[in-house]
Amino acid sequence: MSPEAKERRRSLTSELEPHELELELEEEELDEEERAEERAEEAREDERVGGFAALLQDRRKLATGFGLFVVLVVGIYILFPKLVGLDDSLAKLDEATWYWVVVGLLFMVVQFAAYVALFRGVLGGTGVDEVRRRLDVRASYEITMAGLAATRIFSAAGAGGIAITYWALRKAGMPRRRSACRMVAFIALTYAVYTGALVLFGVLLRSGVLPGSAPFGGTVIPAAVAGGVIALFLLVALIPEDVERRMAELGKRARFFARFAKGPATVATGVRTAIAYVRHPKRGALAVSGAIGFWAAQIGVLWASFEAFGGDVPFAVLVQGFFVGMAANLVPSPAGGVGSVDAGMIAAFVLFDIPSEVVFPAVLMYRVIAFWIPIPPGVVAYFQLRRTVNGWEGERAREGDAASGVYTSKSKVTAAEAR
Repeated sequence: MSPEAKERRRSLTSELEPHELELELEEEELDEEERAEERAEEAREDERVGGFAALLQDRRKLATGFGLFVVLVVGIYILFPKLVGLDDSLAKLDEATWYWVVVGLLFMVVQFAAYVALFRGVLGGTGVDEVRRRLDVRASYEITMAGLAATRIFSAAGAGGIAITYWALRKAGMPRRRSACRMVAFIALTYAVYTGALVLFGVLLRSGVLPGSAPFGGTVIPAAVAGGVIALFLLVALIPEDVERRMAELGKRARFFARFAKGPATVATGVRTAIAYVRHPKRGALAVSGAIGFWAAQIGVLWASFEAFGGDVPFAVLVQGFFVGMAANLVPSPAGGVGSVDAGMIAAFVLFDIPSEVVFPAVLMYRVIAFWIPIPPGVVAYFQLRRTVNGWEGERAREGDAASGVYTSKSKVTAAEAR
């Protein structure tokens, strides 16, 4: 190994998790064809994120989307309650106790702070480099808020937010494989709390350790599904770190197998990174506390919403009902989860024997605070992020020009000495 390669390895070792080092070094060995593919991918990322900006500036599409939102809200919270003999949920909003509304809003702020902490802990990394410097608190806020807004506008388990976050990491200068790895770690750590809570509270409720209604469909089945997901991710983490190198040694079709292995290798490394944060609390304290705080704050908003209408929901039922209802976010929705998540959460709490006359207005208040209110500041943050990214690109261009100038000067000196 050359002295330059040794120095590069030492530099990366201080910035990365040990199991991420192999991916980083392999990415630096990309051939020209693979680098062309990477540039094409960056162009597609710009197009996807630019499409979000175009949507926000298209008044006709915005009006159509808003109309769809209104139809779904009216159907779920006005027409359906009347069909089943309940009062109009919207009419009951003025009966909410005002100070519980304030408590819900405070929990919303805590949710944002926790999400920024999660981002900083996982995606910002732990080293001291240019990427970490660019991903400061302000940029982290812009990325997370823009991602939350995109998640609410484009549902399907946060796909819109994932696209914007990945794009921002790449623009900050984070290599492609490291960006993908950290995104997997971010998602794995976030949903480890989700699935872990479903298993824990499902078991504790069903066994009677914690008080509250414990229907089979709301405890055992979600716990079993969540346990299966956890087991699957743990199995993925067992994929060897050098799987790509092993595939590259398989003979004539080595290149094909090596490319095929990139996806599983990146996912496995991301999962191992998430596990490393949990196993080493001192190193991963910010990330783990951010993941727990993100979900806990949302449950706090829901708790305040029930309290605002006099609902006395047992703690375990509140947590389990929230996570069971949020599973509806996996359903792709043209209205950013409006309708699917509302209906899923209402059905979950009705399943846990919470009175319908409390569930409907409480869920509506939760959705207003946790879903609707963050959208405007998220849209503002998105356009702020675009300006921040433009600054990064200008900075990187200047660095590239400076490096070229230094190289040119050195070349001239060498040529003069040779003469």
